[in-house]
Amino acid sequence: MESIDELLRQAEAAHGHLCAGQVLGVRMALLGLDRLGIADPRGADRKRLVTYVEIDRCATDAIALVTGCRLGKRALKFRDWGKMAATFVDLSSGRAVRIIALEDSRELARKLYPHEENKSRRQLLAYRELPDAQLFREQSVRVAIDPADLPGHSGDRVVCQRCGEGVNFGRFALVNGESLCLSCARPELRYWKPAAPEE
Repeated sequence: MESIDELLRQAEAAHGHLCAGQVLGVRMALLGLDRLGIADPRGADRKRLVTYVEIDRCATDAIALVTGCRLGKRALKFRDWGKMAATFVDLSSGRAVRIIALEDSRELARKLYPHEENKSRRQLLAYRELPDAQLFREQSVRVAIDPADLPGHSGDRVVCQRCGEGVNFGRFALVNGESLCLSCARPELRYWKPAAPEE
């Protein structure tokens, strides 16, 4: 595994800027990998790891970079809970650790760099050097991953009987005997609505 400085450089290049969230993400991922004993997540150990992220912010990009877990590889799972937290699952052992960023780390950054007026810069500097125990809480957890959600699983494909769109990985519902995609089965949950023709 590269040094933290090299990983931060790569995170900055991939994300477009370096910020406190990127530092937290890199450190969170390194801690999770260390606790699981995964030394080469983007190489020899790449098929051992699934990572759940709970926020769609800068840290998530850094976590994906360090772990090599990606949505397209089905190894990165997103739960939109708005929490600066991630769970790292070792598929070979079944062990999992959830890492949560502590709320008081912001106050620690202010105390560590009281003369730095820019809050973002203060946090970026502090998060690089504070010990893990002052930045994160660790929790051993169990994660039951459905076999259909594992990386590499191709799954069955069903065509929605209402809209005609293909659906992978069992993401459909039987409604009155019809196989429907989830957006047709529960249109109230759609994130989109059809536009009127003049729009």
